[in-house]
Amino acid sequence: FWLFLGIYLAALLGNGLIITTIAWDQHLHTPTYFFLLSLALLDLGCISTIVTKSIANSLRDTRAISYSGCAAQVFLSLFLISAEFYLLTI
Repeated sequence: FWLFLGIYLAALLGNGLIITTIAWDQHLHTPTYFFLLSLALLDLGCISTIVTKSIANSLRDTRAISYSGCAAQVFLSLFLISAEFYLLTI
């Protein structure tokens, strides 16, 4: 539980700092920083789809997941990871 929580909080803090810094500073409203902001948002979505369920399962000491929950998690993970790869390719 603590390992997953530490990983999630570190990613949340890092991406949150990037997002707030770019949003607050007017000098950072350039295409490069917009690209970085998009990557931070996608990374936040990627980590939130997988790690939150792992934290919940670790806390409840179970490995169960419903079929619809699994399908939603796989779909969101693949969508966000492929969007991040396409953005990196561009």
